[in-house]
Amino acid sequence: MPALPVPTDGEVLAATRRWLERAVIGLNLCPFAKAVHVKDQIRWVVSQATTPEALQAELAIELHRLAETDPEQIETTLLIHPQVLTDFLDYNDFLEVADATVEELGYEGELQVASFHPDYQFDGTEPDDVDNASNRSPWPTLHLLREASIEAAVEAFPDAADIYDRNIETLRQLGAAGWRRLLTDPS
Repeated sequence: MPALPVPTDGEVLAATRRWLERAVIGLNLCPFAKAVHVKDQIRWVVSQATTPEALQAELAIELHRLAETDPEQIETTLLIHPQVLTDFLDYNDFLEVADATVEELGYEGELQVASFHPDYQFDGTEPDDVDNASNRSPWPTLHLLREASIEAAVEAFPDAADIYDRNIETLRQLGAAGWRRLLTDPS
């Protein structure tokens, strides 16, 4: 079986931006995303890593960068890695490595890693269940977040605990076909 062509950084960024703008912000899956996007406070990194070890090294670099940079400049980082951990189970296993890296670097309680993957599957769901779309991105992505920012956003959003349930309702109304159109419609 021939290897799939490696996407260009431009293709990866375009698909990820479309997902952020149309799904995450457009469907209001994360009510906190719009402000950092509008203020251009998202660091977009397309990893060239082809092994989990190389991705872990890059994750460490990006965690340091986020911790050391003023939040007004970089509030959050999307570390997109299209060439490694494309299998969801491998990716899911790597999340333990990501959390351990945060802890080893002394950022526990300061930074955390959220997870997005094209084949994301919540425990207890079927692979084609539209509920999984809330964490499905075009490419495997590690989202590096500041815990202080999460706390401030949750405090400002009185119904933060309801976000997950509201997202599931939104995605079920949209349906699987609607989700695909949302991400692929060129308009």
